Amino acid sequence: MSDWNAAHYDYFADQRQLAVRDLIAALADARPRSIVDLGCGSGLSTALLAKRWPEATVQGIDQSSAMLARAATRVPQARFSEGNIGSFTPEEATDMLFANASLHWLPEHRALLPKLMATLGPGGVLAVQMPNNLGEASHRLMRELATSPDYATYFEGFQSERGELPTPREYYEYLSPFSESQRIWETQYQHLLAGPRDIVAWFKTTGLKPFLDKLPAGKRDAFESDYLEAITRAYPRLCDGHVMLRLPRLFIVAVRKSP
Repeated sequence: MSDWNAAHYDYFADQRQLAVRDLIAALADARPRSIVDLGCGSGLSTALLAKRWPEATVQGIDQSSAMLARAATRVPQARFSEGNIGSFTPEEATDMLFANASLHWLPEHRALLPKLMATLGPGGVLAVQMPNNLGEASHRLMRELATSPDYATYFEGFQSERGELPTPREYYEYLSPFSESQRIWETQYQHLLAGPRDIVAWFKTTGLKPFLDKLPAGKRDAFESDYLEAITRAYPRLCDGHVMLRLPRLFIVAVRKSP
């Protein structure tokens, strides 16, 4: 997959930070000395972590060099490195692993989350937020368009690098052997956007990106145009001309128990 566009991602920074702020608010009692921001992206979450816990050392990990370059400018006091969350191993026991809108891109959470928990010291916190929106019209329309006659040949055997999330019950059971406490909840955010084009722009740097990357250059504009047309039908304008994008998110806060 091609590199991420940090500037486009940050266009909706205020709205994207809502879930980050809610996850940090749920960690009011935490006193971490070391924090790793897994999949830090352009540093939106890293900046809030560094502000909330100024005495902690903060490290950001991401696979995108473009995102990391922007993050280093945004949060110069943090340390950033290129890496894969699936193979991540901290240099020493960490007090907090923070994963905002990143783990949903990785498979096999039954194995991944216990592995991450094992890198925490006793009392360390795994804090996770993931979009849980594959059933929303925004994502259903991507899949339907990819199977239409105009595009189906380009998507034979295609995997969008993302599958359905396990249920909250399953996450609880994955983490229970390693946790002294857990909190798992879901929130449905209602993002007020200027119009259907903003919905397309929102996902162009996230869920829509793997679909566009799969197409030859000459077909990308057509796919995006057809997706916009479908989005316009699925998200009618409100009385003031705006549209409302519903985005469900799943949150997990797990505290590592002592050996």
